[in-house]
Amino acid sequence: MTVPSSSPSPSSSGSAGTAGTAGTNETAEPASVFGQRAFTTFLAARLLAVLAGQIQAVVVAWQVYDLTRQPLALAYVGLAQFLPMLVLLLPAGDLIDRFSRKPILALSWGLSGLCGAGLWWLAGHGHAGVSGIYAVLVVFGCARAFSGPALQSLLPQVVPREQLAQAIAANSMLMRAANIGGPFVGGLLYAWGGAQLTFAVCCICFALGTALFVLGVRVRPVAVSLAATQGNIWQRFGAGIHFIRTRPIILGTISLDLFAVLLGGVVALLPIYAAEVLHAGPQGLGALRSAMAVGEVSAGLYLSMRPFDRRVGRTMFIAVAIFGLANLVFSLSTTFWLSFAALMVAGAADMVSVYIRGALVQFSTPDDMRGRVNAVNMLFIGSSNELGEFRAGSAAAALGVVPAAVTGALCTLGVVSAWAVLFKPLRRVNRFEEATPSLTR
Repeated sequence: MTVPSSSPSPSSSGSAGTAGTAGTNETAEPASVFGQRAFTTFLAARLLAVLAGQIQAVVVAWQVYDLTRQPLALAYVGLAQFLPMLVLLLPAGDLIDRFSRKPILALSWGLSGLCGAGLWWLAGHGHAGVSGIYAVLVVFGCARAFSGPALQSLLPQVVPREQLAQAIAANSMLMRAANIGGPFVGGLLYAWGGAQLTFAVCCICFALGTALFVLGVRVRPVAVSLAATQGNIWQRFGAGIHFIRTRPIILGTISLDLFAVLLGGVVALLPIYAAEVLHAGPQGLGALRSAMAVGEVSAGLYLSMRPFDRRVGRTMFIAVAIFGLANLVFSLSTTFWLSFAALMVAGAADMVSVYIRGALVQFSTPDDMRGRVNAVNMLFIGSSNELGEFRAGSAAAALGVVPAAVTGALCTLGVVSAWAVLFKPLRRVNRFEEATPSLTR
């Protein structure tokens, strides 16, 4: 476990610092990351937590709307969770860099489980419990602010460095699958046993995930650097921002994703396309929503089995460009199956980009900076998703749905071209190992 007084610091640029494996000629690591028991247990625990969160999200939204019949109430559901994350993500990143990440994550998941229990109790109060639901969601947002960066920062302490890229691909694929299956399971549970049963299941899943993580996952200890403990929180946070700003590989990677999704995402426009452009109805909307997910999971499954480590910088730019082109095809299509195929391609390209982006950020960041870097990365990702939906909706209102989608796709292609020029070190990265902290300036 990482503690401020940890014993000797392992190297942040290799796997030789793994506790108890300092020798150079020991038993070879399994060829596949799935041979790592700690990693598979970590995946199982995270899968339980993500499923619980997704089930809870869909049922809370349905319950609040069912009780209030006010669309604005749904906006408050999102706001109650997003604002605490926005406020706490950066302090959480600082805390994660100064203290042991495993108990921070366990406490965050435990708090999420208590939130599930609170929602279960409030479910029996009808309309009188709505304000209490918002209060619980604020607490849940606080827990997510710590669990997100802690999860991303822990993965390099769970698997050897040479298996990190494959672990990121497998982790991303399973999490996308959980994001798809969670709402579906939540809907079935709600239809079968109502809100109280569903929230009870969420509470149990969080509790099981926490127990599995605490008891079954051993993490590599890392030493906390002196720089991570000096100064006040603003000085330490400023050091994290300076680190990102002076590393073109990291800055280029996370900002490329921010602007590509912010400007080019079409998910928020799918209901309008299904109704007015493709005339596919609600069934078509469901298929369109699943198309991108199918592409993501398919690409993630392939990458988890056949990870690549050549010309990764150029491949990421190509993947984001394909994402933009696929969205452009979708924007102009009036044929349902062409639109469906375009979204599948966009999802697969996005997963390739997620795989490379996640690996580059992890390989480029030293252990004592991971919390702050991953907090900023999560802030960028959350902003691109939330603001991207607002951008798409407002642009559609001003320009019309098709011009708005076409403009967004063209902007994505423009961002790819500009970033390829502005961040040449990122474009030239060949292997993930070339993105070690000492080489990312």
